[in-house]
Amino acid sequence: MKKAVIFAAGRGKRLMPLTENRPKPALRIFDKTLIENTILQLKGLVEEVVVVIGYKGEIIKEIVGDNYEGIPIRYVEQEKQLGTGDAALKALPFLGEEFIIFNGDDIYCREDIKEMLKKAPCILLKEVDDPSGCGQAVVEKEKVKKIVEKPPSLVSNLVNVGCYHLTKSFFEKNINISSRGEYEIVDYVNNFSEEMSFKRTSEWYAVSYPWNLLDAMDCVSMGEKVEGEVEEGAHIKGRLFLGKGSIIKGGSRIEGSVYVGENTVIGPNAYLRDCAVHDNCRIGNGVEVKKSLILSGSSVAHLSYIGDSVIGENCLVGAGTITANMRFDGGLVKNTARKKMGVIMGDNVKVGINCSIMPGEIIENNTIINPHTYVRTGN
Repeated sequence: MKKAVIFAAGRGKRLMPLTENRPKPALRIFDKTLIENTILQLKGLVEEVVVVIGYKGEIIKEIVGDNYEGIPIRYVEQEKQLGTGDAALKALPFLGEEFIIFNGDDIYCREDIKEMLKKAPCILLKEVDDPSGCGQAVVEKEKVKKIVEKPPSLVSNLVNVGCYHLTKSFFEKNINISSRGEYEIVDYVNNFSEEMSFKRTSEWYAVSYPWNLLDAMDCVSMGEKVEGEVEEGAHIKGRLFLGKGSIIKGGSRIEGSVYVGENTVIGPNAYLRDCAVHDNCRIGNGVEVKKSLILSGSSVAHLSYIGDSVIGENCLVGAGTITANMRFDGGLVKNTARKKMGVIMGDNVKVGINCSIMPGEIIENNTIINPHTYVRTGN
């Protein structure tokens, strides 16, 4: 079997403030982080995973360890974030003749990986409706001719998803530093003199911005089990993952797919729809949480509404707080390309009672919002 390389060194600036205290592959949706989800797709397919770490790499090490689900893990440090091409070179001495490479913050499908392993070199591509902002692949006769990074006009609807099955010969030619001040693995693609195959996928999903975590909830397996307590009078209509020590109190209603971590209290009389609430959280009386992600240690007090939002760790949301999640005119929420978008809240935020937060607001870590505040900064 071959080895795999996972890029997990980047700072994740576009995911701020959620990545201020953690690297982006350490972001968690349900019971596993993004990098854990990727490693699990490799189980039985590779003999070892080489993880390239950098920014807050100790967190990755703590999460994954030296062996994950029977897969040996090796770490290589990229002290300066000089791009994916440089990260690949850091891992190269620990690899065999053929290997696969992944972005540590994207979501991939195991079946695609199995198919890619049948031929090398091979790159994974996805056909999308809007490829702007992506590396677009020019293909001819089922071969990749080149990748054009974020062209000003449409080149192709096939985009590069950052997954490769390569040989060491791929890195024999030197490349120049890019305009971003990095060494790009796509420049190795464009310099490669041999023909390069590709595999089409429909299952890849990129987590580039905080709101992408909400869509990723539909792409990652949640599981379904109840290890906590569901009180009499609570209504479950859909799929529930309820961790140890957690409780759904009477009068609460669960609809759709709902994840509740360990030692978390929901209700009484709470209403949860298609959301994830992590460990050691408190969701109070009469609170509604819809299509949102609430990270560990956070509390939402009674009679509040959290919709289409991401709430960081150890936040306190005061009673009666409302997160608006649609514009008055029904248009797209600024900078998100989404019709529904609530708040992105960093870690350790404190929100006073009866606050109203407008759609698309980004609240930095450690912010204190006074009671009865109307939050609208124009984000």
